[in-house]
Amino acid sequence: MKKSDLKKYEALLLNKRTELLREMGYVADAHGGSTLKEATGDLSSHSYHMADQGTDHMEREMAFMISSKSGRLVYHIDEALRRIKEGSYGKCQACGRQIRASRLQAVPHARLCIQCKSAEEENKAGRK
Repeated sequence: MKKSDLKKYEALLLNKRTELLREMGYVADAHGGSTLKEATGDLSSHSYHMADQGTDHMEREMAFMISSKSGRLVYHIDEALRRIKEGSYGKCQACGRQIRASRLQAVPHARLCIQCKSAEEENKAGRK
């Protein structure tokens, strides 16, 4: 892979990483309180209706799931950046063939070519 291509993918990965970390910070700030009162900023001593508590719990759970997915994606981006530094970026980790540019453009943190990724997904589906 050419150096100019590597620079382009590195920039893509770094931009996505920055965006994800910014979003994760927003989610943590918005839903970071440890209790319902702290999370909402409410200082009153009135009790909450069960439906309100349920809604808040669901929103906090959703925020946690989004942060968790984003955290995993940041890990995969970091691994792709490591592969760029090592010189192994763009090579399938299963078969060793070059990953197509169209796949890397769509999924710049891809570690498998489309054939190996399809096989991996089929394997996962077969185990369920």
